[in-house]
Amino acid sequence: MGKRRGTSVGSSSFSRVLALLVAGTFFMEILDGTIIATAAAAIAADLNVRPVDINLAMTSYLITLAVGIPISGWLAERFGARRVFTSAIAIFTIASLLCALSPNLMFLCGARMLQGMGGAMMVPVGRLVVLREADRKEFLEAIAYLTWPALIAPVIAPVLGGLLVTYSSWHWIFLINVPLGIVAFIVATRVVPDIRARKLPPPDWVGFLLCGTALAALVIGMELVGAAPTPWAGVVLWFVLAAAGTVAALWWFRRSQHPLLDLRALRIPTFLVGNRGGALYRLVINAVPFLLPLMFMIGFGWSALEAGLMTMAVFAGNVLIKPVTSPMIRRFGYRRVLLLSNIGGTLTLVACAFLNPETPLALIAVVLFASGVLRSIGFSAYNTLQFMDVPKARMAGANTLSSTIAQVATGLGIAVGALILRGAEAILARIPETAPVTGYQWTFAVLGVIMLYPVVEALRMHRSAGELLS
Repeated sequence: MGKRRGTSVGSSSFSRVLALLVAGTFFMEILDGTIIATAAAAIAADLNVRPVDINLAMTSYLITLAVGIPISGWLAERFGARRVFTSAIAIFTIASLLCALSPNLMFLCGARMLQGMGGAMMVPVGRLVVLREADRKEFLEAIAYLTWPALIAPVIAPVLGGLLVTYSSWHWIFLINVPLGIVAFIVATRVVPDIRARKLPPPDWVGFLLCGTALAALVIGMELVGAAPTPWAGVVLWFVLAAAGTVAALWWFRRSQHPLLDLRALRIPTFLVGNRGGALYRLVINAVPFLLPLMFMIGFGWSALEAGLMTMAVFAGNVLIKPVTSPMIRRFGYRRVLLLSNIGGTLTLVACAFLNPETPLALIAVVLFASGVLRSIGFSAYNTLQFMDVPKARMAGANTLSSTIAQVATGLGIAVGALILRGAEAILARIPETAPVTGYQWTFAVLGVIMLYPVVEALRMHRSAGELLS
């Protein structure tokens, strides 16, 4: 299937240095996708535009990232994982510098699109290398390294962005990537194996066009939902285009001999659960770090720093439980662990629906800490389960499909959270003397209801799912 270089540790084929490297680049990618929201006002003032216009810079990044992920697997197989991964780091780092040097909004959007190109190749290719190098029994440890950026970055982004903008300037939210990127590039040239396919079919350009159109339309539609005021006619048109593109892409992928996205992995029960229930789980969970700071600032009247610091309780739960997640999965199995994380996650969302400005700070911190613990357990379980039964020969296609689904689910989480909040506030506007926090309370309650689907799916899982590790 390809070449493997010496990345082993003792008798293990799993390289922790490689996993940490990929996790670090993953952290950079997610952080840059979320931290710009905190600095929007400062960037807008410096570039002489409205704060709402900075949304274009966020959209440019997300669109390019979503469109570029599906082709990343083919590029790695064709040109070699090391070459593609190091090139992606270089592109991302250079683009970060250009973002900091942007003289106007259009230049910033262009630099953000270049950043998205680098990110689209950087993380999926890096994860593919780690998964191919690891044995089945090492998957839990490998995924544990690759999971923490998705847990930590969205939570600390508001605090880090607020600190950088308050005590330095918005340019540093991009400049911090430069030294990190240089170090990552040097390490990557030494530890990333030169995995590539011996024989490779031509790229699926039709599938790339259809998939790219659907994903771009979906991301644009999601971004418009969060705009103020929301252009509903445009939202509907973009979502219709996204739906049409998705149907056409699925039709093509099922009939193409060498599709861009290999849907055959969805026939594997564990992969299907990890990307169906797992996608909805990611959608709900990723809405929480977006909604909590807003609820604390608008609903409770806290400052941005106070809101960010309280949100760090989620981060504390993520980190402190992490050493226990793998042994827990081995001891109790995937079905029980997923039931724990999904039922517990539902309960914490319901608890968030009852928070108000009079709630004791200690109780709020306990709820958020518990949310972080359960979030960490769920992410680890889903991220490992989905690849447990995927053959090595089909890992590239499964990884690309999973990365695409995860990226869409993450973006949808913010958009769905914003949509539910807007709907709740529109209804509550007709009720006199409604507290500002009420809309957020109803939003968390609705998200708790959505979380019931992953609970039901976990109940239907076979008890022996992922038994190789458990």
